Amino acid sequence: MGASVRNSRRGNLPSESNTFVGRGSELARISSLWGSSRLLTLTGPGGVGKSRLAVRAAHAAQAAFPGGVWLVELSDLRNADLLTNAVAEATGLTEQTLRPLLVAVCKHLDDGPLLLVLDTCEHVLDECARVVQELLAHVPGLCVLATSRQPLGVPGEQLLSVTPLPLGEHDDAVGLFTARATAAVPSFALTDANRADVAAICARLDGIPLALELAAVRLRGLPIDRLLRGLDSRFDLLVSPARPRLARHQTLRTAIGWSHELCTPLERLLWARLSVFAGGWDVEAAEFVCHGGPLDAEEILALLASLTEKSIVTRESHGVAGRYRMLDTVRTFGADWLTGLGEQDAVRARHLDYFRWTARQGEAEWLGPGQRMWAERLSVEHANLRVALEQSLAAPERETALELTGTLWYFWFACGFADEGRGYLERALRRAPEHVPGHTLATWAHRLVTVAPDDVDAAESVSAAYVWLAQERHLPVPALPLTGASLAVRGESARSALLYGSSTQGPGGGGGAEFFQLLTLAVQAYLLAGQGAFERCAVVAERLRAACAKRGELWMRAWGDFFVALAGIGLGRPQDALVSARAALEAKWRVHDRFGTAAVADLLIAAEAAGGEPERAARLLGVGTRLWYAAGLPQLGDIETTVFRREYARRLRAVLGDTAFAEAVREGRGLSPEAAIRLALDGTPDGVPDGDRDSAPGGADL
Repeated sequence: MGASVRNSRRGNLPSESNTFVGRGSELARISSLWGSSRLLTLTGPGGVGKSRLAVRAAHAAQAAFPGGVWLVELSDLRNADLLTNAVAEATGLTEQTLRPLLVAVCKHLDDGPLLLVLDTCEHVLDECARVVQELLAHVPGLCVLATSRQPLGVPGEQLLSVTPLPLGEHDDAVGLFTARATAAVPSFALTDANRADVAAICARLDGIPLALELAAVRLRGLPIDRLLRGLDSRFDLLVSPARPRLARHQTLRTAIGWSHELCTPLERLLWARLSVFAGGWDVEAAEFVCHGGPLDAEEILALLASLTEKSIVTRESHGVAGRYRMLDTVRTFGADWLTGLGEQDAVRARHLDYFRWTARQGEAEWLGPGQRMWAERLSVEHANLRVALEQSLAAPERETALELTGTLWYFWFACGFADEGRGYLERALRRAPEHVPGHTLATWAHRLVTVAPDDVDAAESVSAAYVWLAQERHLPVPALPLTGASLAVRGESARSALLYGSSTQGPGGGGGAEFFQLLTLAVQAYLLAGQGAFERCAVVAERLRAACAKRGELWMRAWGDFFVALAGIGLGRPQDALVSARAALEAKWRVHDRFGTAAVADLLIAAEAAGGEPERAARLLGVGTRLWYAAGLPQLGDIETTVFRREYARRLRAVLGDTAFAEAVREGRGLSPEAAIRLALDGTPDGVPDGDRDSAPGGADL
């Protein structure tokens, strides 16, 4: 493999959206500290630039961390108990594991020197300290860069206080203001004539970057001298004669307040109502959640554009079209204003209603042509879903939480958030008696995301819970595929075959009925393959593919492709198997199913080896190792000790020799996610599959 593959970077750092100005001494200090400390915390007040400095430092440090540089943004995390989940999600670890998640994260990150950036820790400080201490103790190659308004308090922590930018006509504060002013008004230029006014503005704002950026935008409507006079008069109103200088945090709030005053009444109202969102929103969500009273839904798009012009709202330019967000400090100001208006309960209730509706729509359309779109959409809305879930768990109507947590079964189960789903479902079930509507759905969903491979009792409990759900909703009760699998594990294959006799009959329905009908075929194919009945396995898998094709469904159809490929290997048709396995892999990758991606990658090892491509098979052995750990598995032991891997390692080593085999495995394990998928799809590590994503499932690289 070429150097371009071996040196591929791993991580999820965002690209820097505008020019970085100054901070040369801080960047040098951060770089020097990696040799003496594994935990560095950037401290300072809100708006002083900690997050931007951390991202810049992380970009600069990538060469020193071949294991990857990972950013975990915590500002939208409202529940400290989900901090480990946030780390897992950001670093590409699927939560489909029954081990303690922190143990799985430690194992996942134990892959050479890597850097974890925890941004905005102060509101989850205690949990951050606990998790960081555990990670540093169990992952020797890990370094952590944190940003917080106060230290984490972990032994060995190094602190770097981030202060406002230096003032003066030739210093960084003037440089930042000039850069942002030029971006806002391309005709603006720093000259000898206006340099003193710019320096005075920077001094008035104490060199705080966020305040400087907000002020620079005002040049779209004001000349520089008017901007300075406006700042003077606005700030003088809030400063007593006994305090000629403002404290830094008061300066920032005043700067934001000044921007607030320059908004129209409807813009202020929208700003306040938008503060209930976490992680951003689209126009449809804003129209539903924020309309009411003097604010018509039809006005919201124009008002969003106006707030964007004023830099109160940021329109995301990558990944998701038509999506907006606010900086945490700006959002906090809006939330305080919303509380002052007395509207917080009503707007939060509309937020909950909107995401309940979103969850129901996703469930209704999951087994259809919109499946990939829903996987993407719910991953993007993950922070908002968490806010809605917390709101539902605080609501007096206990059925609200049961319904929302249960309806999201497909998100928990298929998109890699089983651990988080279990937590929410358990909380909802604990607070509601069995007779409450939605209890059966939540019970079934909880058992579904708790089942582990080869766990007979858990498999039977899922089927039993589905029977209750089908009866409660007056749906046809299909045969019980998981019970059939359980019987097969116990050696009762004849009886299990009888259970599958008419399993595909009956219409679909809500609450997973169609899902279970398709799963019946998948498990039947699995059982037949396990018995070596590959011809019959292929027939059943083709029926599964046909049933999914009628719905335009990808996720379950990929399992049909998987079993067709498995049958092809068993029947000695490796080239046919490759075609089906690659189709399965691309579908699993597209719908964010890391578990399925890893399983198909293993199947491709066998197909490539059988097709006479031992070197490629060995590289895929390395790829598969990474994919399995990214999936939070194995649940029942070390992936390297499985019979499959031991056997293929033995075969491939015998063909290639020890040195070539070890090098191929190492290269496969070191590939970036996109290169790994490309290697599996067409044998080359260059580029990405058609319809590629900016990141792997869940918004982060594997």
